[in-house]
Amino acid sequence: MKTFRMLLVMFVVSLMALAAAAQTQEPEHTFRVIVTSRTAVAVNYGHHSGSTKVDFKGTDLLPKASGEAKVESKKGYIEIEVEFDELQKATKFGNEYLTYILWAITPEGRSVNLGEVLLNGNRSKLNVTTDLQAFALIVTAEPYYAVRRPSNVVVLENAIRPDTVGTADTVNAKYELLERGGYVPTGYRFDPVVLNAKLPLEFYEARNAMRIAQSAGAERYATSSYENAVRLMKQADAYASRNRIERKSLISVSREVVQTAEDAREIAVKRMEAERVEAESRASADREANAAAKAAAESQRRRNAEADTADAVRKQEEAERKNREAQAAAQLAARGQEDAERARAAALQQQQAAEADSERNRVAAAAAEQQRLNAVQEREELRARLLEQFNTILETRDTARGLIVNMSDVLFDTAKHTLRPLAREKLAKISGVMLAYPGLKLEIEGNTDNVGTDNYNQGLSERRAESVRGYLAQQGVAESAMTATGFGEARPISTNVTAKGRQENRRVELIVSGEVIGTKIVTPRTPPPESPNPQR
Repeated sequence: MKTFRMLLVMFVVSLMALAAAAQTQEPEHTFRVIVTSRTAVAVNYGHHSGSTKVDFKGTDLLPKASGEAKVESKKGYIEIEVEFDELQKATKFGNEYLTYILWAITPEGRSVNLGEVLLNGNRSKLNVTTDLQAFALIVTAEPYYAVRRPSNVVVLENAIRPDTVGTADTVNAKYELLERGGYVPTGYRFDPVVLNAKLPLEFYEARNAMRIAQSAGAERYATSSYENAVRLMKQADAYASRNRIERKSLISVSREVVQTAEDAREIAVKRMEAERVEAESRASADREANAAAKAAAESQRRRNAEADTADAVRKQEEAERKNREAQAAAQLAARGQEDAERARAAALQQQQAAEADSERNRVAAAAAEQQRLNAVQEREELRARLLEQFNTILETRDTARGLIVNMSDVLFDTAKHTLRPLAREKLAKISGVMLAYPGLKLEIEGNTDNVGTDNYNQGLSERRAESVRGYLAQQGVAESAMTATGFGEARPISTNVTAKGRQENRRVELIVSGEVIGTKIVTPRTPPPESPNPQR
């Protein structure tokens, strides 16, 4: 009877949410992402420093919750064993929340999904690893296990014990959180969620992931991935509708649905952002073109007015001259010599006036030409200074596209998009130069060799380009001034036959451009290799 009442209450709540959603005509494919500043205690556990323990304390959302983590630093990674107690079901915080996630938060605010916290009653155990060394640990309520950023429903945070071994720092890290209700976009119509004890939690996480991916625009902007997720969801529905449920098969395909739907949502978000940037760029170009057209029309109007004024002056002068000539002709007999002298004086005066006008025009033309040369020289000098500054950080060459800064493969972890410390150091310097000249634009292009599949290389090149863009944005470079693109193995600069050639092809190039650096500077450099042979 108690179970029936609980299911009935959940069903009524879901219907109320459905009715409220129906009042809005069209959903907005936007999640409410906020940047929240939270105080967390991060611990630097040191490399290969053995094991230690930290506690977990519940936040105001779940004050009775607690936990303990054993953190052991091993060679190349850190192992974390966690036990939690007094956890309540995640649906307590809203219909979209079905599970809990353990996160590692770096002192710089980067969040890493360490794993799903599955409940056994009100307790849970979790054993995970991470390659991070300094981090804080938090637990949040989430709609499914594969989310990429934490919600702001933070229920547990780590607490340092007196016997915790490591360097502890209280950091005020800012990281992106989805605010409560952020997984239900305005006006979105979703089916009521009534939990069936016979079905595993993973099945409902899959349904949540599909709803969220659809509301994020994945059906339009990530069609292939979304259709694959729909196919897998149908397979999960078929498993769930059988009289005898194969839990293992249902859980397996449900988790695949979650992963595929989350990938589709992420692709859709990035493509919508790219469309927005492109639309803003087109609008800006249209505004500039309209302004230029108006300026040209105004300039032509002024020239026409000046020409009309000059013509009127010439006609008036001509009329006055003819009048003087007529008067002079009438008096010619009486004042012949006097009129001749006056005519010579007038001719001399006109010649001097014409020469003065010519000199003024020459001086004005010379000044305008000098101003143009000065502007060209300033752009060339700025471009040369930037070429020199970037070359002190990374190898840089000047091209018709702009200044191309080359980040070699050694600045990333092998076969990964993770930036190494040296890469972050160099990108921080590059961001300093970019911030000093706000008019600069930056195109970030990822490239790989031909080892591996085309899809793998394309994805790796995109992730590396996006890692560079994301880090520069953290350093203050405006996102509107940057683009990130991956070309996979399609644009080699050397042969893929040798190891050296493949290493040269594994690179991220930063193309710096903008009107402020003007004309291309011809810089002596070694000519590029002839016709690279991208043989496998």
